[in-house]
Amino acid sequence: MPQEIDASLTKGSINSHILKLSFPTMVGMLLQAVYDIVDMAWIGFISPAALAATTLFGTFFWLVEVMNEIVGNSSVSLISQSFGSEDMERTQLAAEQTLIFKFLLATIGATLLGLLLEPAFRLYTSDPEVIKHGMDYGMIRVVFIPIFFSSYSVNTIFRCTGDAKTPMKLLIGSALLNMVLDPILMFETIPGTRIQGFGWGMKGAAIATVSSITLSFAIGFLLLLKGKAAIRIRARHLFVLNRTIDFKLITVGLPSGINLLLRNLSTVVFLKLVALYGTSAIAVVGVAIRVYSFGMMPGWGLMMGSGIIIGQNLGANKPERALQTVRLSTIDCMLMVGLFAVAVTTFPSWILGLFMGGASIPQEGISLMRIIGPSLLIGAAMSGIGAAFTGSGKNRPMLYASVISQWGFMVPYALLVVLVFKMPIAWLWMAFVVGDGAEFLFRWILYRKSNWLANRV
Repeated sequence: MPQEIDASLTKGSINSHILKLSFPTMVGMLLQAVYDIVDMAWIGFISPAALAATTLFGTFFWLVEVMNEIVGNSSVSLISQSFGSEDMERTQLAAEQTLIFKFLLATIGATLLGLLLEPAFRLYTSDPEVIKHGMDYGMIRVVFIPIFFSSYSVNTIFRCTGDAKTPMKLLIGSALLNMVLDPILMFETIPGTRIQGFGWGMKGAAIATVSSITLSFAIGFLLLLKGKAAIRIRARHLFVLNRTIDFKLITVGLPSGINLLLRNLSTVVFLKLVALYGTSAIAVVGVAIRVYSFGMMPGWGLMMGSGIIIGQNLGANKPERALQTVRLSTIDCMLMVGLFAVAVTTFPSWILGLFMGGASIPQEGISLMRIIGPSLLIGAAMSGIGAAFTGSGKNRPMLYASVISQWGFMVPYALLVVLVFKMPIAWLWMAFVVGDGAEFLFRWILYRKSNWLANRV
């Protein structure tokens, strides 16, 4: 985006800004989610064990993702507020430190995950097919975690300086490349066609993913280096850490990181309980998670876009616009996510059948899909409120709400249902609604009581 274009979000129609900034993000994220769904559908043609392996790896991966969450949330507040206050030097410095600091943390996380990956799989299953598929897929993904984290940072820098179209184009290109490479690299003969592929199985799925992410990162990074954005990344600054900025990159987003860590640990416990019902149950949960993520993409895109608008308006000392942004964002989230929630609840068998590779649809999967619909609506409302905290940099309320809901409600409920009362798995699925409902309630209470409008970073 050329320097002379006014990228300020502190004036004009608020809802117009929300939609203009969020829509490109949503399009890119939705297409990325479409890839995730297509990827899961292709993996379903290999076997339910392959689906289960992907589900387990995703759980382990998101434990490392905590580092990305911490620095990522901090960077949104730092970059957007600095840009809103027209402090270009601080904006550049925050962007540069985000890139290098996150890369270093990702390298540490990837090393730890690589060492612990096989023991982690064995903790959940003794099925040799699941473990083999998981290691084939997971080790390739682990090596490229630093690039994966860095690609997020590149997109964040563009968005926080008012350019949502470039990240959208990068995400679209990445997703399209991924969808093309997936079947070619995975199968000897692509299912339903006579087209010959490489037949690399789960390794092919992983290679397709890391190739597309790497290309997207490389293009975006070069654009920033060449000054094709509101700010220019200075290469020499990528080799020097700044203690002051890096401290903020850790501390501002630390509550969000702890929030994600505790949420992921609750998922670890939940998935262990699901594993007691067999490999098929793990596979079904993996599909449900992808469907939920797809449905929530509009909400998450709106939260990201609204958070940037809130950050810039708080940086420009316009709290009334920040408050109105939260209200409008919540309404938009509910409307957009609600449509998909209705579809999931109405057509659970058809949606689940897309991922089973022609296999019969398990009844426990249908019952889970009917639970996902209400959870989507609750998640949409939480996204709208969450923009207030991410934009202001006051992330502790989200941490408190998450800890109370996950560990005070969801996990105890799941443990009681499975280990004490030994109920059918349909009762375990209700843990999603129990956890999300409690989190929304506490997040709303804290939103009303915390003085997030006065927070600055």
